Amino acid sequence: MAAPDEEARMLATAQHIVRALGTTNTRTDDMLHILSTFYHRFSRMNAKEEVGQEPSSSKSSDVEYPSPGSNPPRTRSYTRARANNLALDEAQNVITQWNNGYSGRSRSLHCGQKWIFEGSKKDSVQFLDAVDEIISQLNSMNVCKRDPGTLERAQNLYNLAVERLIEEFRYMLDKHSKSIASNSLLVSGASGYFRAPVSHVVDPETENSDSDNDEDEDVPAAHQVDKIETRIVLVPPAVAEDLADIAKRLTSGDFQRECVDIYVRKRKDILEKSLHELGVERVTIDEVQKMQWEVQETRIRSWNHTVTVGVKVLFSSEKQLCDEVFPLPLSADIFNGIGKAAMMQLLSFGDAIAISRRSPEKLVRVLDMYEVLRDVRPELDAMFAGASGASVRSEAEEILCRLGEAAVGTFGEFENAILRDASKLPNRDGDVHILNRYVMNYIKLLSGYTDTLQQLFEDKKQVLKLSGDDTKLPEDVDDFSLGREENSPLGVQIICLIHILRNNLEAKSKSYKDPALSIFFLMNNVHYIHQKVREPEIITLVGDDWVRQHLRVLHHLVINYIRTAWGKVLEFLRDEGLQSSGTSSRVSSAVLKDRFKNFNAAFDEAIRTESQWVLFSRDFRDELITRIAELLVTAYRGFVGRYGRYIGSGRPSRKYIKHNPDEIEAYVNNLFRGHSV
Repeated sequence: MAAPDEEARMLATAQHIVRALGTTNTRTDDMLHILSTFYHRFSRMNAKEEVGQEPSSSKSSDVEYPSPGSNPPRTRSYTRARANNLALDEAQNVITQWNNGYSGRSRSLHCGQKWIFEGSKKDSVQFLDAVDEIISQLNSMNVCKRDPGTLERAQNLYNLAVERLIEEFRYMLDKHSKSIASNSLLVSGASGYFRAPVSHVVDPETENSDSDNDEDEDVPAAHQVDKIETRIVLVPPAVAEDLADIAKRLTSGDFQRECVDIYVRKRKDILEKSLHELGVERVTIDEVQKMQWEVQETRIRSWNHTVTVGVKVLFSSEKQLCDEVFPLPLSADIFNGIGKAAMMQLLSFGDAIAISRRSPEKLVRVLDMYEVLRDVRPELDAMFAGASGASVRSEAEEILCRLGEAAVGTFGEFENAILRDASKLPNRDGDVHILNRYVMNYIKLLSGYTDTLQQLFEDKKQVLKLSGDDTKLPEDVDDFSLGREENSPLGVQIICLIHILRNNLEAKSKSYKDPALSIFFLMNNVHYIHQKVREPEIITLVGDDWVRQHLRVLHHLVINYIRTAWGKVLEFLRDEGLQSSGTSSRVSSAVLKDRFKNFNAAFDEAIRTESQWVLFSRDFRDELITRIAELLVTAYRGFVGRYGRYIGSGRPSRKYIKHNPDEIEAYVNNLFRGHSV
């Protein structure tokens, strides 16, 4: 039979190959090629054992060979032990040579190469196989008691190999872990929800109205754009695979804590630096609440972007890398250690805004924060899964609820602000009031958050009442209570806001001394409201019935305005009272001349005054002028036709009949343009 040493070497080699084949699928083809070179040698050795072999000399004739198929315990035990020792020698040779900085076993290495995993794949595979061999032997020794010296030798080799793996692990993390540049994050996160800035809404304290503009600047509604790319490469895939191979060896033994600590410290630092690239700064709740609103608003914009990109890109990619390097459920705990502090820091800012003082200008920004956190909750809950992530999930849920409560409460403050507003008296030209522009543009902006506000107001208990028990709705809106039952909770809130606004504007209209201008101001503002509520985003909330009811209010105001502003002028064009005393048919020339003189004075005064007034809408101005012209020009033309001959003709008549009907119409057509005629 084969010499014991030769058989042991063969057996050790075979064991090594089998283990390699079982551990790494990518090396199967190479190992099968190596195994094939031993095929004939194994065959010849087995054949000799089966048929026996004649002694070649008299010196060996005394040796007793076992019969085929026999299993001498001493020989097999000796062979196995010898094979294990040879395998251990092979592993020791690889490990010690690498620790000396050079491995003569690999031609791909140059003298002085320091890092195993910077060489060829063959180098790293060789070292990992050596580690696996030592681990296998230690496991075997723990089952079958072996020579204490061999056990100590294997344990020392294991410690030496693990120390090397830890160094390699730390080095690879340090070399390949880089914070993500802000421009890369901006590209990855260049999508999500984009809202109109609150500055697009007219501020009643700062707005400088331009009377020449017939329409307000459009307030952009919210819109959702392309889906965010949620995967970025934090480390090269080959490096991630090497890290996983090392982590597999370290976490299977007594070095799991050290391996995990190295990984968590490094990746946590990188994550925080990447978040800093997005503009995240460490601030306390007290610091946030002491900030001016302009500073808070800037921070909120940054927070919205950071949470969206952070959760969907940074945290998501970090979680995927963690899952690639470590097995579940260990990777869940490791990721929690990496991301928990950073996520809690992000959430704390949301908490600070949620509990800060409520004011109307914050409503849209609070809704933005609510929607952002709501939209990332599924990803956040999935990443921070398990018991280790329970505190993060709970904190996110609580802050989301507080942001929702803050939005509802701020909506109520918005109502109160409209009710109490005394920003300024109406303009002398009767133009649309700043408060009206502010509120209606704000409502249009809020319509971009319809689904969110509907959700927040869905609970009937959340429906806000009109601010103050003494708030009185206009008497002409007798179907408002019906609307509260038929409309959605949000629709009720919008209707409520508009009626509070109308009440405020009606109170402001009473500051005019001229009754006609008072009605004109209210009519102008009610028409502005009507134009806004007819837009698709708002009419779906308040309903067609309410819009029709509001239109009836507008028509009533138009009639009142014409009666008040032009009734006195039209009074001088009546037939009554023109006859001389004591007669029933003769027209008194003196009375008629007085009528024309009074008409001219009243008409000139009306034109001079009302041409300086301003109507917001060009269409509404044309419509109102047409109604005035039809009424006034028709009456004047008929009056002149009936009684002009009593005045006479020529120059004297111009003293009384100053304008012909066409001139009257021309003057009326220039009304409500903001300049004297």
